Parts: sequence; C-alpha cells; structure tokens
Amino acid sequence: MAEKVQKAGVKKEKGYLYFVDGDGDISRCPMARGRATKGEEGSKKVAKVGVEKEIGYLYFVDKNGDIARSKMSRGGTKKKKTKKLLNKEVVKKVAKKSVAKVAKKVVKKKKK
Repeated sequence: MAEKVQKAGVKKEKGYLYFVDGDGDISRCPMARGRATKGEEGSKKVAKVGVEKEIGYLYFVDKNGDIARSKMSRGGTKKKKTKKLLNKEVVKKVAKKSVAKVAKKVVKKKKK
C-alpha cells in the first residue's frame, strides 16, 4: 500500500507522463505514441517539491497529483534445492560419473 509523502496538488493533463525526478521534484514528459518526432519537447519541471528519497522505495505521482511512495518488492523465484546424495560412496564417485548413474547403482546394491 502506498503512503503520501508530500502534497503538491498538480493537475494532470492527458498525453503526459508525470514522475518524480532525481531532485525530488515533479516533472512531466510527453508520452510516446506511435512515431514520436525528435522535435518534441523533453521533460519539464511542473512543481518544485524537493522530496528526499530513501533507498528501497518507489516514488510516484498519485492520482491526486501528490507524491507517494511504496516499498519496492525484492523477490523472485526461489531456486530448487538439490537432492542430498544417498551416502558417502556416491560422493566419492561423483567426480568421475554423473550423479544419476551413480545413484541408480547404489539403489540397486541396497535392494539386493
């Protein structure tokens, strides 16, 4: 959930992307639609706010034109853990042969 950091009350116009720039101010730039020409204007400061950003948060301009932030999610998929080897015999032979072949042989020996 987002929390408000600073009230700015910026009125948003259609066709522009509003963002919090490096200085903590609100800036805007025209959205790219189709083929954008090189002659279009670049980013332009709309309001000077001067918010100090903290690491680990995403800052944005909310629907009311105020600056808000939310905690960045730092996740991803977890790696699968490898199966533990059956016993010490397998560990010694792994260097020479693949784990699958060695494991099959050890299982066959134990069944007999």
